[in-house]
Amino acid sequence: MSATAFPAHMHAAIQDDYGQPLRIDWMPTPIPGDDQVLVRVRAAGLNPLDTKIRAGKAAHAKQPLPAVLAMDMAGTVVAVGSGVKDFRVGDDVFGMVGGVGGVQGALAEYMAVDPALLAPKPAALSMREAAALPLVFITAWEGLVDRANVAPAMSVLIHGGAGGIGHVAIQIARAFGATVFATGKASQQDVIEQLGATFIDYQQQSVTQYVDRHSKGEGFDIIFDTVGGSTLDDSFQAVRPYRGHVVSALGWGNHSLAPLSFRAGTYSGVFTLMPLQTGRYREHHGSIMREAARLADEGALKPRLDPTRFTLDTAEQAYRWLETGAANGKVVVTVTE
Repeated sequence: MSATAFPAHMHAAIQDDYGQPLRIDWMPTPIPGDDQVLVRVRAAGLNPLDTKIRAGKAAHAKQPLPAVLAMDMAGTVVAVGSGVKDFRVGDDVFGMVGGVGGVQGALAEYMAVDPALLAPKPAALSMREAAALPLVFITAWEGLVDRANVAPAMSVLIHGGAGGIGHVAIQIARAFGATVFATGKASQQDVIEQLGATFIDYQQQSVTQYVDRHSKGEGFDIIFDTVGGSTLDDSFQAVRPYRGHVVSALGWGNHSLAPLSFRAGTYSGVFTLMPLQTGRYREHHGSIMREAARLADEGALKPRLDPTRFTLDTAEQAYRWLETGAANGKVVVTVTE
């Protein structure tokens, strides 16, 4: 194993029980296996799903406690197992690499990581910006590219365009040459329009009204639902007949597929955590992160960060801020400088 010097123990934010405050304490620094790399974590991105995991309310994304949480990370490789070929000591990397399924998360100074989940960090982004991307980018890419086959000249409607997944989905769809529309509240209009999408105020326009206005009544080629609930049901009524596709990252609840069937549309779901939880298809996540790096370095991708700064010592406050719903962009914790 090639390595730079690293300490035997590290600081970490530890969740002892569901819903309890994080505890900052020492724990042993993980030793990477032959097929792992050890990463010094620079920044950890938090997602709404992280708050549900911490509260014990995500049955599909359990993390046995006590544990270190947070799935998204950017950092620097400090040790490389003997079986690793694609990364070297000193490489800056990012990815969705832990915080669920018993795998240590990113709110610690070091992580032992499966390199299949990683990609080189884009030069155009800071560590904080890179750490904000993995889960939302992978979800948006799997929905738009892997499932819906987004292509030039398609019309794409993104529900929740100012959200974490939504604001990245807009950028991906535009990078593929699609014409993009996005729903949101009136207060989110500027954000959505600055991203290059046509804004739709879902509180002021019915499905029929915005379908008539923006697609001449035909519907949209792709609808990406990041909201769930009744918004997914609305999507089934707004998709283009015969060739339209609805994809959702939040397919919870009971939904009638009849409206979609009557329009001869198709549907698929996205479960972003599967490779991390099962160990299968992890290389695909690494390849998606390489696409994120490519788009960022080409100037086609930029995450929105909440301006509030948090460190490992204030990670508890970061979770609480995210839980308020008042964050203006992705919440990121600076773990080490």
